[in-house]
Formats: sequence, structure tokens, C-alpha cells
Amino acid sequence: MKTRITELCNIEYPVFQGGMAWVGTWELAAAVSEAGGLGIIGSGGAPADWVAEQIRQVKMHTDKPVGVNLMLMNEDADAIAELLVKEQVPVVTTGAGNPGKYMKAWKEAGIRVIPVVASTALARMMEKAGADAVIAEGTESGGHIGESTTMTLVPQVVDAVSIPVIAAGGIADGRGMAAAFMLGAEGVQMGTVFVASEESIASDAYKNRILRAKDIDTKVTGRTTGHPVRTLRNQQTTEYLRLEASGASFEELERLTLGGLRKAVMEGDVDHGSVMAGQIAGMVKEVRSCKEIVETTCSQAEQLLRR
Repeated sequence: MKTRITELCNIEYPVFQGGMAWVGTWELAAAVSEAGGLGIIGSGGAPADWVAEQIRQVKMHTDKPVGVNLMLMNEDADAIAELLVKEQVPVVTTGAGNPGKYMKAWKEAGIRVIPVVASTALARMMEKAGADAVIAEGTESGGHIGESTTMTLVPQVVDAVSIPVIAAGGIADGRGMAAAFMLGAEGVQMGTVFVASEESIASDAYKNRILRAKDIDTKVTGRTTGHPVRTLRNQQTTEYLRLEASGASFEELERLTLGGLRKAVMEGDVDHGSVMAGQIAGMVKEVRSCKEIVETTCSQAEQLLRR
């Protein structure tokens, strides 16, 4: 499948792996890139030296393009931004803010800059600042979310900018990819389905929780704080929503979830950890290789689009 995204990023298939903290390690990123998509190392809240080691490892395991996601709220964001230039990372995606302050240096270094946006206003701002493309992420996604659905956000962003748009949120197979392309997207980003892949370092407990998920099993916490997060429901979400309804302070709510994602991903505590997953979790029924996920998604999408 050739689109402006495949040409821009020098990849075979217009499929991005979401830059998920703790899950988007070099192992997963290398596997997705080897499969023909764009693997992405998720910096999350990690320090710059951890990101540097991840980049070093991924270069040892694939010669295909691999991107890095910079979470702009990271305390080490400035250092990581400089590191990406030094390491000649080909593609940077960003989240949780405006990457404008880094744009000039990245562009001068030849880096493709593709921010995640949740509104047409931010999409226009990113295009004006020099972004090469944008990722329009709907509320169906796992983790930190906006309010607009993928179905409504993508076509409005496509109409608002001239640069390519990648659709994210609620996409798990070729049907979702074909639908995104019909809305005007030229690529897709998927997260939850890659969490449950063979190459993902996520704990077996985390993967099995996704495999057992039903369509109604995600919950959104943090709406009252202005930082909504979508996860699979468990003891932590039940307690969080109870505290939220009772008017608990932001600090009290933060203490409950501190380190929760790492707890679920690395330690397998899917009862008290944050099991971040999108609404498509109920569609993921088996653990597959990244190669199979990428190739079957694209072949199914092509068949549907040809109809």
C-alpha cells in the first residue's frame, strides 16, 4: 500500500505502532519496522539515558526506519529532543503538548515530525509550524484521550490541513484501516493490538486481560481532573471512580495511579495496575506476530477498498 505516508517515512506499509510507555520498547519497535510498518519507541516519562539505550538497541536489531515518541510532559523532554537529533532518528511523533520549540532543530536535522492531535485547531497549528503529517487520535484509544471520536475527528482534520493524516483510535484490523482511508487518512496507528503481540514485552497477565476483554470493558478515569485515561476496568478503576465521584483531590487520585502502568506491564499486576487499552480490546482474540498483524491488516484493507 503506497501513500504519502509510506514515501515520507520510507516504509512498506502505512502502519504506525503507537508510542506506548513501557510497552513501546526496542523489541516491539524493531519487530514492527521489520514487518514493514513504523515501529516507535515510547519515551513516556523515562529519562534521556533510557531512550538513548533503546535507540542503540533498536539500531542493532533492524536497519529499517524506527521512530521515537516524545511525551512532551516528560521532565527530560529537552534532553531527549537533543538526543533525537544526535542519533539521527528518522521520525518523531509527539504527544501531550505542542512540540513547536523543538521543530526548527528537528527539521534542520532532516527528522520527519508527526505530532498527535485531538483537534483541528492543533492540526492547523502543527502544519503551520512545519509538521510533515499529523496523527488524528480519537477517544476510542487506550491511555490518554481526547473527546472526539475517530470517525468524526479524522475527516475534519483531513479537511483542515494539506499534509497527510494518520488515523488512530479504534483500529484493530483491515476493516478499521479501510474505514480510516475512506475518511481521508493515508495511514493508521494501532496500539492495543500490538500490546498483545508476540514481540511485546508486556506481561502475560496484561496480554491475557486484553484477550479476555469484552466490548464494554474499558473505563475512562480522570475526567474531572482534565486528564482522562482509558483503561480496562479492574480494582484500580473501581476505586479511582469511587474517589473521583466523592470529590477526592487531584493529588489523592494521582497517588492511586502512580506507577500503575509499569505495575501492569512489567509486574503483571492487572488488578491494581493501569491496564491501558482501547475500545477495540474486545476484538483482539489471539497473540500474533507483528508481521502477521501488519500484513493481514493491510491485505484485508486493500481487499475491502477494491470493492
